[in-house]
Amino acid sequence: MRSRCLVVSIASPLGRLPSFPCAMLGLALLAAHGPHALAEGAFSLTSASFRAGGAVADPQVFNQDDCKGGNRSPQLSWHDAPPGTRGFAVTMFDQDAPGRGWWHWSVAGIPATVTSLPENASSSGFLSKLGAVEARNDFDTDGYGGPCPPPGKPHRYIITVYALSTVDLRLAQGRPALMFDHEIGTATLGFARMVVNYGR
Repeated sequence: MRSRCLVVSIASPLGRLPSFPCAMLGLALLAAHGPHALAEGAFSLTSASFRAGGAVADPQVFNQDDCKGGNRSPQLSWHDAPPGTRGFAVTMFDQDAPGRGWWHWSVAGIPATVTSLPENASSSGFLSKLGAVEARNDFDTDGYGGPCPPPGKPHRYIITVYALSTVDLRLAQGRPALMFDHEIGTATLGFARMVVNYGR
C-alpha cells in the first residue's frame, strides 16, 4: 500500500540562502520568512519502495562491507507540484548520522514533465537519459548510496522531492552533495517529503 507524506509548500521562489542540509531547509525557511511561509498544500510524494514511517527494505540498503543490500534507488512518484514548476530535484539525507548528517543521494535537473522515478533509476541510466545529474554522496561515490548506519538505534532517512523554478542549476555530475543542497535551496518553490527508518 502506498502512503502519502506530510507536504510543505512554499508560495514563492526563495532568495539566496546560506547552505543548509536539505533536511533542515524547512527550519531555515521558517527562520527567514516567519511562521506563515510554510503551509500544508497538495504537493505529495508516494513510493512503491518505501512506506512513510516504515523500515527500508534490503533492495534499497547499501551493498558494501557488512551492509548487504541491493543498493537500488527507490521508486518515487510525486503529484500536484506548485504552479510555475520548471524542474525537480530529489535528495535522501540521514539526519541521525554523527556531525552534519549523511548525504545518501542528491539529484537535480529532472524535467518538469517527469513525475516519477522507477526503482534503480540511479544505476540503470534512467536519470542520465533525462539529462539529470547526481551528486557525490558521502560514501564518496556518484549517485545513490543506500542506508548503512552503524549497529544500534535505527536512523531516520528523509527523502525529499523539490519543485524548482528552473531546471538548470549549473550543477555537474559528481559535485559535492552540499553544493547541490545549496543550489536547490535557491530555486525551491515547494517540497514533498517522506521519512523512513533503518537500523542494524
